[in-house]
Amino acid sequence: MSLKRGLKSSMKKIINKLAVSSLVFFTGFIFAAQATAGEAEDVANIQKILSGLMPQAKADSIKPAAFPGMYEAVYGPQILYISADGRYMLEGDLYDLKSRTNLTENKRRVGRAKIVQDMAEKDMIVFSPEAEKVKYTITVFTDIDCGYCRKMHKEMETYNKLGIAIRYMAFPRSGVDTPSYFKAVSVWCADDRQEAMTKAKSGVTLPRAECDNPVKKHMEAANLVGVTGTPTLVLESGRVIPGYVEAKRLIQMLEQL
Repeated sequence: MSLKRGLKSSMKKIINKLAVSSLVFFTGFIFAAQATAGEAEDVANIQKILSGLMPQAKADSIKPAAFPGMYEAVYGPQILYISADGRYMLEGDLYDLKSRTNLTENKRRVGRAKIVQDMAEKDMIVFSPEAEKVKYTITVFTDIDCGYCRKMHKEMETYNKLGIAIRYMAFPRSGVDTPSYFKAVSVWCADDRQEAMTKAKSGVTLPRAECDNPVKKHMEAANLVGVTGTPTLVLESGRVIPGYVEAKRLIQMLEQL
């Protein structure tokens, strides 16, 4: 207001407004350039530090976090927060209390979704209704010797009738080269994988078979997703539902989400 009162003519007002606007734009441009340069320097420094700590892994992205002074390093569904100077690092959930949003979990979902999307269906055992009747597609990490996995499989016809396609990935909880692992491999190596899966989950002991199989790849994906038990359901959005959910309850959950 004092500036306007100090101007004695409309011409002076116009000249001053133009000058002020130009100054603000130019100053803002300088600040933006400085911020961009500073951010690039921070990212390069953080990248160097993280590469030293985890030479076997490369961050998908390193960007400023919602929390001031911190950067967010994304490794698939794994999120790390590191200070701009690279001195402090923490792993945990970052919440926006205003919106009541778990910002970290949102990023994890993106990473999980990418992991399961990158796995080709030809490397899974899929039970699905006709293509035009599929409403939802769920990736399920399963263990043939898991009681709740077997219970879930008994409802497969109902899941499919409700428009839910189930894509199985193997996660023998006992680990590699164990009876559960060899059962998963034998199912994969069978001539009819769907039939073999149904028999194995009903308690039938299949003849042991070996062939090129994706079971270890499935287990690696499970570890990246953070699977600790079976069944674990991963939705197309990357959201995880741990444990068995009966078919009618699951379709309700999917429709609500």
